[in-house]
Amino acid sequence: MPYPATRLRRLRRSESLRELAREVRLDAADLVCPMFVDESGRRSGIESMPGLARVAPRDVAGEAGAIRGLGIRAVMLFGIPSSKDAAGSAAHADGGVVQRAIRDIRAEHGDSLAIMADTCLCQYTDTGHCGIAGEGGRIANDASLEALSRVAVSQARAGADVVSPSAMMDGQVAAIRAALDAAGHADVAIMSHSAKHASSFYAPFRDAASCAPQFGDRLTYQVPYTSARAAMQEVAADVEEGVDIVMIKPALAYLDIIAEARRRFDVPVAAYSVSGEYALVKAAAERGMVDGAAVAMEALHAIRRAGAGIIVTYFAREAAEALRGAQ
Repeated sequence: MPYPATRLRRLRRSESLRELAREVRLDAADLVCPMFVDESGRRSGIESMPGLARVAPRDVAGEAGAIRGLGIRAVMLFGIPSSKDAAGSAAHADGGVVQRAIRDIRAEHGDSLAIMADTCLCQYTDTGHCGIAGEGGRIANDASLEALSRVAVSQARAGADVVSPSAMMDGQVAAIRAALDAAGHADVAIMSHSAKHASSFYAPFRDAASCAPQFGDRLTYQVPYTSARAAMQEVAADVEEGVDIVMIKPALAYLDIIAEARRRFDVPVAAYSVSGEYALVKAAAERGMVDGAAVAMEALHAIRRAGAGIIVTYFAREAAEALRGAQ
């Protein structure tokens, strides 16, 4: 006997039934809101990322409070230092821009916000690379691990809950875990950018954080977007080294990688919906081509559906406001 034509549509007949039958739910508490902290002390808009701004250090705690007020429970801090050098030494200074921001947020908000800190060198080196450039401009893996470990320890000492290495150096999780434990920060978690792909979607971020490479590219240390196998090898290595959360980056064009990581590994999986994803939606919305808010929510649900339990996104505030309005 054939099924009635309406069989697959019965639970779509009303908003109440659609809500009752939905499989994927997105909550503000699933989101992590990135913050750019500019040591120059100026608040400035980011031309390539409409609606977002670099925040002055004096405004960090207030900005974090506004984010928490939307129901978002975590922020990720990126620093824009006033000076750079070949070693990226400002990245691990106790009085560095991110370290001061961590202390200010902790003092104002206690444990009501999880404080995550990007653990990388690209914003702090005069080369714009994520590691230390050695002879011939090649990125020196072991020297970079030493530097990243100092950065992570300084962030933990300032009060970070989570350090988030994004440099894609071999062995970075093991090196950072050992350094944190030795410094008495065994309770600080590591969320590694485990499969950070060599992507064109990062361009607006490099504008926002002033961290474009000054020579060459990052193809020797980021994951080729043509190889899912390489991405899984990177994630597996981080899990073996004791990572607490793995992250796939970018998100929307890499839903298959997110889903495969969720299937294979018994650790929390995060995804970073990067600057290019944000900028493309904003640009299309400004031209009236799409409903930007609707597209953003659809994309975030797709990332959640693929298996990401944590989503770092520049849409965090807008999404949290929309979710609150829908309740």
